[in-house]
Amino acid sequence: MDRASRVNVTGPLGPYAAGFAAELQRLGYTPLSAALQLRLAAHLSRWLADAGLAVTALTGQAAAEFLIARRAAGYTQHLHLQSLEPLLGYLRGLDAGTPAPAAAPLTPAGDLLAGYQRHLAGERGLAAGTSAYYVSLARPFLAGRLTGDDLDLEHLTAGDVTAFMVSIARTRSASTARHSATALRSLLRYLHVSGLITGPLAQAVPAVARRDSARPARAAGAGTVAAMLAGCDRGTAGGRRDFAIITILARLGLRAGEVAGLRLEDLDWHAGEIVIRGKGSTCDRLPIPPDAGEAITGYLLPAA
Repeated sequence: MDRASRVNVTGPLGPYAAGFAAELQRLGYTPLSAALQLRLAAHLSRWLADAGLAVTALTGQAAAEFLIARRAAGYTQHLHLQSLEPLLGYLRGLDAGTPAPAAAPLTPAGDLLAGYQRHLAGERGLAAGTSAYYVSLARPFLAGRLTGDDLDLEHLTAGDVTAFMVSIARTRSASTARHSATALRSLLRYLHVSGLITGPLAQAVPAVARRDSARPARAAGAGTVAAMLAGCDRGTAGGRRDFAIITILARLGLRAGEVAGLRLEDLDWHAGEIVIRGKGSTCDRLPIPPDAGEAITGYLLPAA
């Protein structure tokens, strides 16, 4: 279990990591498989911490939201609920408060968040992963409005909103605080248009300043791009692929995710255009520069 012992699990699941590792060993997991399970647990624990959730809040719904966020973050493995079952089963065996995937009925806050998530997906057109991330960031705010089983929004004030963001800024990273501010504004607008609060409290959410050291990324210079292209071995399929990717990035100014999401049907050779799929369901058509077209065809149709 050497590999597993090197996995550092922090956050709400940290106290359970050693016992979970021992249980994996008892069940006959190989060191590599056990390490992968513990890395998944570490990611889940970080997600719980960022969302302000305790282990007892790890319901089937919360697990599903985590997996959506994991997929949206670019992970390609352990993206289904079955992957979490070893951990969830271990926690249930300890009576750690983690219910089976068929979780109990929604609480008032959970019911409201479910409606908010449907609003984000249906009305705002946000991608599933983005919607789930907004919900996870908004949940701690609603949790603070609970009195027993009652969700008190009637007496919500601008001061409550500001106080919540101050606590987030003190206990979370600057990046998480900025995302939390965006999600909270979105939630408060939803509550207002739904008639659940009487005032437009979204404007009470303070802006989160960026650190002075945070600077926007600079575009690569022409010399750098030329050197990168020259470093591609176009005698191999991988080199031709890299040459095409770098050319598209440089000539069209696309994001890495937009290039990674390109499909053959996105290339309209008759019109000389390429379809770029952005966030949500947005699509743009851009002209294919001649050198980018040559790089693409050089990869797709290599010379014999």
